[in-house]
Amino acid sequence: MKKMMAARVCAALCAGLALAGCAKKKAPPAADESLLKVQEKGSLVLGLDDSFPPMGFRDENNEIVGYDIDLAREVCARLGLSLVTQPINWDAKEQELATGEIDCIWNGFTITEERRNAVLYTPPYLRNAQVVVVKADSPVQTLADLAGKKVGTQQGSSSIEAIDGAPDFKASLTEVVEFKDFLTALMDLDTGGIDAVVIDLVVANDNINRSQKPFRILDENLGEEEFGIGFRKTDQALADKVWETLLAMAADGKVAEIATKWLGADISIIGK
Repeated sequence: MKKMMAARVCAALCAGLALAGCAKKKAPPAADESLLKVQEKGSLVLGLDDSFPPMGFRDENNEIVGYDIDLAREVCARLGLSLVTQPINWDAKEQELATGEIDCIWNGFTITEERRNAVLYTPPYLRNAQVVVVKADSPVQTLADLAGKKVGTQQGSSSIEAIDGAPDFKASLTEVVEFKDFLTALMDLDTGGIDAVVIDLVVANDNINRSQKPFRILDENLGEEEFGIGFRKTDQALADKVWETLLAMAADGKVAEIATKWLGADISIIGK
């Protein structure tokens, strides 16, 4: 009888240990503390190219302003955070994010499958397209007319990917010149250094409206795209909180107000 009792106790102990082992193996991963870390330091560091109007750029007082900046500032205000705008080398934006120099990339950051491998995106908040800008008196009317011409764009931008994604178009060009930013490329177009600029539609429209330069946009484009906010892959909680706040801003009309101010109309797709 004693042997039987001992065997039962031993079996029960073994079962308990086995269950404990299983429970240990199935324990969930450590909680995402990204939101907590931002709250503890009291600020959100936003990485941007500070020459990308109207999304984020320097005004005549050298202050960083723009559509994305106003959105981010309002998000931070509602979360009790201060916004820190950190200009970065756009060609190394993913590295700046990965090393913790910034908390997010929020500056007309085009969503691509390649970037998804390194970055956690929010849902898209604005639609865009890759277009071609030429001088108003240029004989160029179509993409085919650019055969044998020199085209400029910004290094590290999705415009480069758009050109690479149209191999026949790229092969027809004499040269693709990569500038440090789109504004420099447009200046070179104005002085005749290049024949066209492949550029984001929102930037092209803003530059033409603000500068009143004799530019026009071709009817054909190199593809439509969407902008998202980029976070580190491990920062899901922070990304979710920012998006939740943007949805609330869309619902109460704040997004529409900011969009109308910078883009001329409420063309945001947040919550739509």
